[in-house]
Amino acid sequence: MNGPPIVRAENASKRYGEVLGLNGFTASFGPGITGLVGPNGAGKSTLFRVLTGQLRLDAGTITLLGKETWNTPEKNRALGFCPDHAGLYDWMNPREFVSSLLLLNGVGPSEAAQRTQAALETVEMWEFRDRKIRTFSKGMIQRVKVAQAIAHQPTVLLLDEPLNGMDPMGRASLLALFQKLAEEGRHLIVSSHVLHEVERLTSQIVMISNGRALAEGDLHRIRDLLDQHPHTIQIETTTPRLLAQILSDHPDVTGLTFAAPGILMVQTAQPDAFFQSLPEVALKEGVNLTGVRSLDDNLEAVFRLLSR
Repeated sequence: MNGPPIVRAENASKRYGEVLGLNGFTASFGPGITGLVGPNGAGKSTLFRVLTGQLRLDAGTITLLGKETWNTPEKNRALGFCPDHAGLYDWMNPREFVSSLLLLNGVGPSEAAQRTQAALETVEMWEFRDRKIRTFSKGMIQRVKVAQAIAHQPTVLLLDEPLNGMDPMGRASLLALFQKLAEEGRHLIVSSHVLHEVERLTSQIVMISNGRALAEGDLHRIRDLLDQHPHTIQIETTTPRLLAQILSDHPDVTGLTFAAPGILMVQTAQPDAFFQSLPEVALKEGVNLTGVRSLDDNLEAVFRLLSR
């Protein structure tokens, strides 16, 4: 971590009746961009609501920029929040919506108008400034949510599943914007269950499940955990039984399973070595391979491993 943490959580817990939204959550989020990774229901939105002061912890502490998150208005001035839900005032247009929020936060009318235009231009929504929000697609609504989060030029941005509903071009555009904001000195915490999108943004992640932090740090170091455990590789072939017979004597293979017609699942503790040798083995034995892919060479695999 280069610099003091932007967010620090120590044994933070938040209960909803019998359900724990956060369960002894302990983690640090450093400067720049950090990905908050976990499945739906893992506690990501609860953490964001605590950070924005909407919820009060039942136990433990969470600080943002060194300040407690509950009942600290001065902290909120440095914070921008893009929530996961789409609860906008849909009878408004984007210009009215963003400028109204700025006015409510004490920004003067002239400056609010300027900041509104700048924010909507940044997310490529200025041309739709006078169109009613109720007519927008989900992707357009996401852009308006990001615009209101950045309009007051905050130091820290909390982005809760900001790419949901975006088309591929829209996703690429917002990812580029997030990286640009980080280069300008902003600090972003971006939550997602679409893990490859987090990889495109940053290598710094915090993994969360059932309200607890499973791992934090550099993505590549966390991925190294996979090298200590068997990988599963899915092979599609027209002769799965022949291939299984051949691979049963392979030095890097630890297990074989027939998953479906034409599909052989291979367990190996040395995936790189296995991938290098497989084409030569198949060519030598006359085996036709129609598809090969690793089921464990991604963040989902690390998540399954750490959740055990």
